[in-house]
Amino acid sequence: MPLAKLGVVVLDCPDPLALAGFYAALLGGTPKDDGDGWVDLDVHGGTPLAFQKAPGHVPPQWPAADRSQQFHLDLTVEPAEMDAVEKEVLALGASTLDAADRSRSFRVYADPAGHPFCLCAC
Repeated sequence: MPLAKLGVVVLDCPDPLALAGFYAALLGGTPKDDGDGWVDLDVHGGTPLAFQKAPGHVPPQWPAADRSQQFHLDLTVEPAEMDAVEKEVLALGASTLDAADRSRSFRVYADPAGHPFCLCAC
């Protein structure tokens, strides 16, 4: 029997509303800004995300032992849609970290605040 259940995944960032907008465009949902440096995003069919203002936020580096990524999000897409989804996430403001090997089932990106995430063929 679990002691708790996952309620929300929270990402620290310099601009919570902007980062929530990025993930809303990627995953669906509408950002809800509480006006106090916290924005909620109820993701369609998934775990909710929240974004917390962190004025001293230092983006992780991937891969780098001295500025570890700490965690990342794996986002699943249909294999046939991988190239199209990649194009869209880059247009939304993501940057490529590791996507050169097209034979793998995943590609690594960073969101606009520098958090790593992977597009994974399901």
